[in-house]
Parts: sequence; structure tokens; C-alpha cells
Amino acid sequence: MSPAGDTDKGRLAIIAGNGLLPSYVAEAARAAGEDPFVISLKGELDRSWEGYDHAVIGVGDLSALAEIFKRNNITRVVMSGGVRRRPEWREVRPTWRTVAKMPGVVRTLLSGGDNTVLQMVIKLIEDDGRRVVGAQDIAPDLLAAVGPIGAMSPGNEDKIDILKGAAAAEALGALDIGQGAVSVGGRIVALEGAEGTDGMLERVASLRAAGRISPRRRGVLVKLCKPQQDVRADLPSIGLSTVMNAKAAGLAGIAIEAGRALVLDRQAVMKAADEAGLFVCGLDRGLPSWGLR
Repeated sequence: MSPAGDTDKGRLAIIAGNGLLPSYVAEAARAAGEDPFVISLKGELDRSWEGYDHAVIGVGDLSALAEIFKRNNITRVVMSGGVRRRPEWREVRPTWRTVAKMPGVVRTLLSGGDNTVLQMVIKLIEDDGRRVVGAQDIAPDLLAAVGPIGAMSPGNEDKIDILKGAAAAEALGALDIGQGAVSVGGRIVALEGAEGTDGMLERVASLRAAGRISPRRRGVLVKLCKPQQDVRADLPSIGLSTVMNAKAAGLAGIAIEAGRALVLDRQAVMKAADEAGLFVCGLDRGLPSWGLR
């Protein structure tokens, strides 16, 4: 039986941020016979969870989270979706168990990168006796595979941009800053920061419109897992908006890490990419030249 259908290990909770991923995880869990409890984060709710047992809590409300876990026999937890902002330390409501850890929690919130914060959250949840699992364990069909997704494939110039972008994304990830980079004509023109992938692509479109990026070179977006990333949270993902923003930025395509990145709404992504003449492809970190041929 798949992990999603492992109902003898207790109930699954989905901590849901914004975006499509929480919906896909919930649907996959239910299809596998689960009865997931959805915990939406206040300020990130962008869909109705009617039809699911659900609650809404503040993003730093550890006390309410622990109470939901206890009341609903939650033993497994998946964290999915985006979070636009981390909580201020004044918003954190600890449990009695976590009061002693508050100084470290506050330090991490103030100065840690996203991966450091997520690792802290995972540890707090697991110290309370629950097990955190990855979205890909519940919905494995979302994982990218090696090679093209759709009709288009990268050309020789695109492959140079992919390798340049992959090197930049790895360096960026090692600093726990972001997961994406854009290379145009073998030159890194943008690195992902707090604005996220779509915001970075909008910046690339503005740079191209201003003449700061050559109109004759198209370029590639590369998204990779951070080298030190805990794969149970915040895997790189792309969706329809990524394709549309890559098109607006004049790019030739998108490359993501196979087995460690998610493709949301895959059929819509393939259709939009094919119509735009963009490639979408999966890269394998373990193969020479990332598996590019």
C-alpha cells in the first residue's frame, strides 16, 4: 500500500498555505482512502475547504496546532503551499512543551533562511510526537521526471543556459536564499529572493523591456532543491503561472530537478508550454551534465 493509504498509522493533517499544492495533496490523500484534516494558515487561505474537516490558525500558533493534533488523533503531518510571510515573534503562541525553546525559535525567525525555519518547524512538530512526511509521499505523481515534459526540448544554447543556471541555483540554495536562477546567453541575469519565482520572472520581463537583457537571446529558468534542503517541505514547484511568466519574460524554457521538484496541474502546464513554444524538462543531479543530451 502507498504511504498515502497507510491509514493504520493514524490520521493525516495537511498544513495548508496558499497555492494549488494543498488541494492536490488533499485529493491524493482522499483518493488513497485517507480522511485528511486540513489546517489552513490565517492570511494564506485562498480556497474553500468545504467537504474536509478543517480549521484555520495563525501561522505561529503552536498551541492551537498541538490542540488540533491531539483532538483529532493526528500522527502524520504534511506541510504544503506557500507562506507569504513568517510570523513576528510576538505572534508565536507556544505550548508548555515549547516554552523553553522560545529563544531559539525567535532567533531563527529573525535571522534564519526559509529552509532553516522549516527545519525548526519540522523539529517542533516531531518533538510533539508526530511524524512529518513530504507532499511527494502523499502525491507522488506530482514529481518531475527526467527529460522533456511536453513537445519541446532544449536546444544547444538552452543547454548552456541550463548548466549556468543550475550552478547559480546550487550556490544560491547553499546560502538558503532561494531555489531559482535565470540564465540568458550564458549570463546569470536574476536570482530568486524573497519575492519568489513569479516575482523574479516579472523582474526579468522588466529588465528585457528596458533593454538590459538582449532581445535576441531567450534564456532559461532553472529551479533546484537547495543542497541542504529537507525534502519534506518546500520542494521547488512550477505551475501554469510559472509557464505564463516565463513566456512574458521571453524565455525559451524551464528546467527543474527530477525527483525533487513538483509539477502542479501538469496537463495545463504541458498545454501552455507547447502553445508558447517553451520547453519544460527534468534534470538529474546524479547524471553527467544533469542528464542533458
